[in-house]
Amino acid sequence: MIETQNVNFYYGSFQALKDICIYIESKSVTAFIGPSGCGKSTFLRLFNRMNDLIDGSRLEGKCLIDGRDIYQKNSDVDALRKEVGMVFQKPNPFPKSIFENVAYGLRINGIKDKNAIIQKVEESLQAAALWDEVKDNSKKSAFNLSGGQQQRLCIARALAVEPSVLLMDEPASALDPISTTRIEELINRLKHNYTILIVTHNMQQAARISDHTAFFMLGELIEFGDTNKIFTCPDKIQTQNYVKGKFG
Repeated sequence: MIETQNVNFYYGSFQALKDICIYIESKSVTAFIGPSGCGKSTFLRLFNRMNDLIDGSRLEGKCLIDGRDIYQKNSDVDALRKEVGMVFQKPNPFPKSIFENVAYGLRINGIKDKNAIIQKVEESLQAAALWDEVKDNSKKSAFNLSGGQQQRLCIARALAVEPSVLLMDEPASALDPISTTRIEELINRLKHNYTILIVTHNMQQAARISDHTAFFMLGELIEFGDTNKIFTCPDKIQTQNYVKGKFG
């Protein structure tokens, strides 16, 4: 379960997020929507503390995962990033083989047993719906894969270290329609085992794959609720205007 309490976030003097309070159920898909620059990607990156890498960034309030404040002093950020995997907008496989892309996280987490690594790599590729396509070519470079396959490989890489939360920042925006459909089908399967947060500019995609939707504008959480309600009868006029395409 994920929760934020009165979260304000700053890049230097600029306030990117304003008093965000939200509660997200486990093992569900939550879509973050809103116009460019509204804060949705900043909000997503709070949960694996990627924003920490930006000089001058500052958080006020609390971010909780399973009741634990992930920004409390002495938090283990490396352990957090194992628990909270991330998939980026463009596929970013390592310059390694398909197998080693998935095995990499296992090795850096201290797993040395060869058979255990082989088994986990296969399980992760199966979970990412890629195993049947690469099982005979896993020693070949990941760069030989198509864009959609590379993105599913990146998902497999994230799954290998057994996260409980998966963050996705527009994971299909750089893909063709067929690859996008496969990613969406994969997300629908994965939500039975993972809590998934996804940023998307694609309203139809948000409606298809998410259980809940959060609408952001100018750093504020305007509305959050059941996806069907957000897209058919939202409470706020700003939400209604956005989902109807009147701005954005």
